[in-house]
Amino acid sequence: MARRSRAGAAADESPGAPTQAGPVRTCVGCRQRTPMQDLLRVVVRGAGSELTLQPDPLRRLSGRGAHLHPDLACFALAERRRAFGRALRVPGVPDAGPLAEHLRAVTVPRGTTDGAAPGASPDSKVGRPT
Repeated sequence: MARRSRAGAAADESPGAPTQAGPVRTCVGCRQRTPMQDLLRVVVRGAGSELTLQPDPLRRLSGRGAHLHPDLACFALAERRRAFGRALRVPGVPDAGPLAEHLRAVTVPRGTTDGAAPGASPDSKVGRPT
């Protein structure tokens, strides 16, 4: 059985096969590797015991960054595992208030407070599966 060279293996791949484009980062919540543009960058602000997590959607703030899916489930996992302190290399647990507010604003539709459809009353059967 003949061995194939790396060049031969690459030539067998179809030209339309999906390839990884751009940098890949790991979400600090679910630990899944994802293209960087799909993740929210988070940096730490403050000094001493006044550390807060600051969302950096434009990826322009200075300092060490951690990446997180813009999802409340990944945020909860990261908080439970205390992953932000380790990823950002800061002692203690930074305040996650501004980050939590940002994630709620991004994930909950505008004009609602509980994620329900606007104008739907709790007793209404419109939109419910039967």
